[in-house]
Amino acid sequence: MAKTDTLPPIAHPAREEITVESVLRALADPVRLAIVRQLAGTGQEIACGGLTVPVTKSTLTHHLSILRQAGVVAGRQEGTTRFNSLRRNDLDALFPGLLDGVLAAPR
Repeated sequence: MAKTDTLPPIAHPAREEITVESVLRALADPVRLAIVRQLAGTGQEIACGGLTVPVTKSTLTHHLSILRQAGVVAGRQEGTTRFNSLRRNDLDALFPGLLDGVLAAPR
């Protein structure tokens, strides 16, 4: 790929495609829940390398992919860095109180 080429955008489901079942399945894993807690705690984007989780890079990529496919997080590429953010507005609009309840649960 030439330097002037751009990477394709990272695919995310549209708000109306997000289901409560897919969100709950994605949040059921402790590593993915830890990622969501970190994103919620900062309220900002976090680069993949800035996430603190006890897994390898390839496993982190897998977990972030599941969260993206479920509509829980959004990702964007900037150069060689991928930034992740919580889709809080979408989740709160679709499932009021769900994310707050999950994040408030004891660790």
